[in-house]
Amino acid sequence: MKFLWPEALALLLLVPLVAAAYLWLLARRKRVAVRYANLPLVREAMGRGPGWRRHVPPSLFLLALTLLMLATARPTAVVTLPSQHRTVILAMDVSGSMRATDVQPNRLVAAQEAAKAFIADQPPFTRIGIVSFAGTAALVQPPTQNREDLLAAIDRFQLQRATAIGSAIVVSLAAIFPDAGIEVSQLVQGGRDRRGAALEVPKKDETAKAPPKPVPPGSYESAVIILLTDGQRTTGPDPLDAAKMAADRGVRVFTVGIGTKEGEVIGFEGWSMRVRLDEETLTQVANVTQAEYFYAGSAPDLKKVYENLNSRLVLERRETEVSALFAGAGALVALLAAALSVLWFHRIL
Repeated sequence: MKFLWPEALALLLLVPLVAAAYLWLLARRKRVAVRYANLPLVREAMGRGPGWRRHVPPSLFLLALTLLMLATARPTAVVTLPSQHRTVILAMDVSGSMRATDVQPNRLVAAQEAAKAFIADQPPFTRIGIVSFAGTAALVQPPTQNREDLLAAIDRFQLQRATAIGSAIVVSLAAIFPDAGIEVSQLVQGGRDRRGAALEVPKKDETAKAPPKPVPPGSYESAVIILLTDGQRTTGPDPLDAAKMAADRGVRVFTVGIGTKEGEVIGFEGWSMRVRLDEETLTQVANVTQAEYFYAGSAPDLKKVYENLNSRLVLERRETEVSALFAGAGALVALLAAALSVLWFHRIL
């Protein structure tokens, strides 16, 4: 447990002082009683007195005082709470390698079915958007609560060539922040991507908004990105640059790798290509954004990954201020002390 205002813990020094004052008052009351009363009557009264019960309300009051002073120091703890995510962007790879059958019936169909199951398990108030990417990335379904539109968008996937993982992240960010002016061209230098592929870059817009002030990675709790791919980047901006853009906005990017880790040559209609899952990059993307990487080597594995992601998005552990819990507990204990005092002694403490 941590405290946002640790200086306030100095107030706890008042607790032993109050306890000492209580003991002093008890001793003083006893001396006065002995001085002015008939000694046999005092002994008889003390024998029939409340005994240990008279110390319970004051002890509870001291406990309540301690809890309230701890609340003043604003304690924080890592607790499991309902997620505050309202938007989830599914960025899904539709490159040609997704027709591979090492994941039955093939990678694309397995990914589609797992994504549909994930969507069905989301709370009704969660807005979900769909981004498909191959050589380019496109928002095929803006964030919506309409599950039928989402399923239809997934069914319309068309396989294409190349893999632009960085573009997928940028387009996903643009869907989360539609008014921020986020574009893929912001990560392109000199009209070419970092592998030398020529890209058409629009002229600099003098009215474009300045980049936002970076926030702590993972601090944006209203949206997340889930990126699924079976290959490595072949075009578009560097995925790590795109991940840095997401991290600066506090958006977490959970990455899912599906298919062959070692690399495999896949043929289709007379042409072939070699695909290899770039787990290192996917892990780095997740780490940069304070998220996680998952590997799915089969259709059941992929389904379990989405189930795991669903549980993490519905309930998540995060550091949260718990001052209200301490203050509430202190108030309840104080009320209990007062109630017992009235019940036993017909007075408040």
